Amino acid sequence: MACGAALSPIAVNAQSSASVQEGPVELEDSLFLQDAHVKNARGEEIPGGLDVVWIPDPVQKYCMGKTSQECATIDLCNRTTTKTVKMCQNLPANLRHLPPYPPGMVPNRQFSIYFSHLAPNINGFDTLRNYFDSAPKGSLDRLSEQAKFKARVQFTRTATDGKFELLEVLSVPSM
Repeated sequence: MACGAALSPIAVNAQSSASVQEGPVELEDSLFLQDAHVKNARGEEIPGGLDVVWIPDPVQKYCMGKTSQECATIDLCNRTTTKTVKMCQNLPANLRHLPPYPPGMVPNRQFSIYFSHLAPNINGFDTLRNYFDSAPKGSLDRLSEQAKFKARVQFTRTATDGKFELLEVLSVPSM
């Protein structure tokens, strides 16, 4: 990550089934905003970085009050066939036995995109940035309904991976 440079949306690998149709699909969905707390090489926090997180519907309620990393663990443990790994065994019992995601579900795993303090050329992103900048300190450290916003996204599925792109911010929560 380049310090101080605007980043384009980052493609994130995703698992998919060969039987699911490949190619891009545009959707309107709810995403979550979280303070990224990214640090530079000296260990100093780079201010203004934000994460946009897209969480599969079946695990959203279990992710509220957690960080995106904790939510990613819940998501991964739900998708993996090796539930005996330590990180999955450390989850509460109710989270170790969630039903598998339905085939073809979008998103089929948790995705996130990091944006630096410079605004990308995305419709409505300035509204999201203003919401982020005016939020009380610490209020965006954990996933919550107050950090949920509507967006138009593009999800591209291939036989071996997937890519998520933020196309437009449609609405943000009121303060």
